[in-house]
Amino acid sequence: MTAVETEEAPNVVETLSSLDENARYERFQRLQERMESVWGAMKLDYDDESVVVIPSVTPSGTAGSGSTTQAYEERFLFLLLLLRQPRLRMVYVTSMPIDPRIVEYYLALLPGVIPSHARARLSLISVGDASVRPLSRKLLERPQLLARIAELIPNRARSHLIPYNTTELERDIAVTLGIPMYGADPRLAPLGTKTGCRRLFGEVGVPYPLGAEDLHSLDEVAGAIEEMLVTRPTMTQVIVKLNEGVSGTGNALVDLTGIAELPASDRRVAILQRLRRMQFELPRIQFDWYVERLEADGGIVEERIVGEDLLSPSVQLRARPDGSLELLSTHDQLLGGASGQSYLGCTFPADAAYSRLISEPAAAIGERLAKDGVIGRFAVDFVVVRDAAGDWSAYAIELNLRKGGTTHPFLTLQFLTDGSYDAESGRYVTREGAEKHLVATDHLEADELRALSIGDLFDAVARHGMHFDQSRQAGIVFHMISSITEHGRVGMTAVGDTPEQAMQLYDRARELLLSEARAASRESALPD
Repeated sequence: MTAVETEEAPNVVETLSSLDENARYERFQRLQERMESVWGAMKLDYDDESVVVIPSVTPSGTAGSGSTTQAYEERFLFLLLLLRQPRLRMVYVTSMPIDPRIVEYYLALLPGVIPSHARARLSLISVGDASVRPLSRKLLERPQLLARIAELIPNRARSHLIPYNTTELERDIAVTLGIPMYGADPRLAPLGTKTGCRRLFGEVGVPYPLGAEDLHSLDEVAGAIEEMLVTRPTMTQVIVKLNEGVSGTGNALVDLTGIAELPASDRRVAILQRLRRMQFELPRIQFDWYVERLEADGGIVEERIVGEDLLSPSVQLRARPDGSLELLSTHDQLLGGASGQSYLGCTFPADAAYSRLISEPAAAIGERLAKDGVIGRFAVDFVVVRDAAGDWSAYAIELNLRKGGTTHPFLTLQFLTDGSYDAESGRYVTREGAEKHLVATDHLEADELRALSIGDLFDAVARHGMHFDQSRQAGIVFHMISSITEHGRVGMTAVGDTPEQAMQLYDRARELLLSEARAASRESALPD
């Protein structure tokens, strides 16, 4: 290794305080220019390559507890499977310490790697702060902890930051550590808002629902709906979406039945009345809070696409540091909530009947984003509807300019099976030519599950054969494990050779866990 190849760690205590906003972006841009060479070096198996994982999430205005935030940070633990690369070092940061049994669980999944060897290359850093705030903010408040992380990077020329979010907070961490970030420049974030993506869809020329964007009051929303009814008087429902809503949490359904039949002079008042009775996707959201967020951050309104056969697939893509685009996967989303707009899980791959129909417009959107300088993974959500003749139509509805709910199931599958998705056929195939499918959720939830501890979960996995079997390349991988006792919630990815087998594994695991939980509840209720 030459002196040129090795870079000294920055003075993290002083770096940010000495830089204004423009200087931070200039330094960040210089770091990002190195990303292509860092990316290329990852394939060469150097002994000083490393990644720093900051799985920071932005809690919503209705966020629950610090333990839920911690569980979402641990959802990224599938990245430990990167340690199958025998020289890679990883720094993984969380708000609170991760239970060692959970770490052992993931390391045991590594194909062809001695778990203790991988563990020696893994540095787990916890902030010790369980508050409901972004992990990145907590880190930036603790320069000495960032200095410790910097010391764990063997060579900044062969290291990069892997975030979940890509906000100014993650930018500042990248600048502080002196390493590029595998993610979109925060200045491009407006493209991922509800307003930004509607504008982008229009510019690229892909179909998207009738609607209006950049709205900042109920009055503006009502005016937009009034105009939409002129264009489409048969419209009976619209969805209002906050610009920064995630997984459907900022959505609200508005019933417009009968409005088009009213005299034009009466429609605005009637629409405002319906808006005040809109149905929020999250029942705990309060009307006044929602209006405040609309006024502060803005939002959109669009027609709710309806039909007998209506599904919500998504396409996951990756813009490489060299500007090229890769279509990674298609998924059918499993939705729930008050009006079926909340993300609960997914199946992969999406149905071949429409996978190409959504892949082509997604690729057009991706090419535009790559041209604009986006780096990393992102996803485009669609609604597809089948008409009476059996033909499918697709409408782009959202752009997630970050990793999302379909990222960890797909990468878990890819890391474990070493396969790839073929967009032409809509199939995922391993190197050995075996086809694979998955069903995944972040929301296996039931009050009974609170009776189970982490140890109880792993005991059930062992006794009932729910572990992922490398010889068959099939089975279950659990995530968000730490939330099972407090919240009665756990996530899982079921991998099988066919869609039916993956669903059978999923259903079996769900029933076995619920059965174990009920048995544990009965046992605890017995007198001493």
